[in-house]
This record gives sequence, structure tokens and C-alpha cells, in this order.
Amino acid sequence: MRGRIVVAGLAGLLVSGCAAEAEPVAVPPPVPSTVDVAAASSGGACRLLDFTLIEQAVKVRFDVAAASERDDTHTCVVRSGAATLPELTLSVTETTIDRTTFGADVVPDRAAKVTGLGQQAYRRTTAATGGHGPVAEVGWLASDGRLASLSWTGARDSERAAAEELAGALVTLAKKVDTRAL
Repeated sequence: MRGRIVVAGLAGLLVSGCAAEAEPVAVPPPVPSTVDVAAASSGGACRLLDFTLIEQAVKVRFDVAAASERDDTHTCVVRSGAATLPELTLSVTETTIDRTTFGADVVPDRAAKVTGLGQQAYRRTTAATGGHGPVAEVGWLASDGRLASLSWTGARDSERAAAEELAGALVTLAKKVDTRAL
């Protein structure tokens, strides 16, 4: 009798396993989420920048940052993920030069003097060359023994007058960069 019950139970299990499988339920794919990563997460001189701060100063939203460190120089380049230009570059180097040396050896010809930024500072623009547009640059000798520069490289079709105007925005941004944080 037991044998018949065991055989009947096994037959039931075998038959139930042969039944048609249930139709799979379609589940919609998850909605991709966008995570806003801070420029500082790239390290290097990017620790001194913030995408929101940059956008407030230059009126352009950047969302990609890359950093590099070599010896006593820290660099950060920020761009938009959608285009290679414009780009903003910050470079900070430890130095022992003084104001006189900065003025004689670092400040480019035809650069305008900037007040209220470090020990001494300048700003200038250059014309478009090669595959990029005009460049706006602000350089300064920080009070903590660091040489810093902030430059904007415009798109190929941008006007030099726009770079001239942007140089003023770079000065505003440079005044918010705390080179001591490196």
C-alpha cells in the first residue's frame, strides 16, 4: 500500500512539473537617475572649484571635471559632457617668487593689472588659434606662496569681445578660489 502511495505521489509531482509555465510579467525598466557629482570629487585643483560657483560666475554649466598633479603643480579642467569647448582650466603651483619677480617674469605683455586678488594679479585675452577660439586668462600670485592661473578657452566660433567680457567674470571667480585649501 505504501508503495502505491509513493508511486502516486511521484506521479503527481512529475505531472505538475510538466504543466504550462505561467506567462512572465513585463516589468518596465528602471528610470535612469542622474547624479550630480561635484567637481571637487576629481581631486587636484578641482577641490578648489564647484560647478555651481563656476556657473554663477561665467554663466555656463559645466558637468565634467578632470584633475592632474605633478610635483608641486595641481591642475583642473572642467567641460561640458556635450562639447569639448569651452573649457575652464585652473592651475596652482607652489612657488617662492616675490611680487617683483612675478611682475617681471610671469605677467605677459599687454596684460591688464587686477586689484584685490592675491599679492599681484593680471588678466588678458588672446586671439583664436588652431582649433579653438579666444582665450581669457587671469593669473595671480596668491598670498600663500602659490602661483595660480584660471583660463577660459572658447569655442572656435566665439568672438574675442566675448572673451574680453568673460575675463572680468574670471576675476570674480578667481577671488573665490582659496589656494590654501590644496
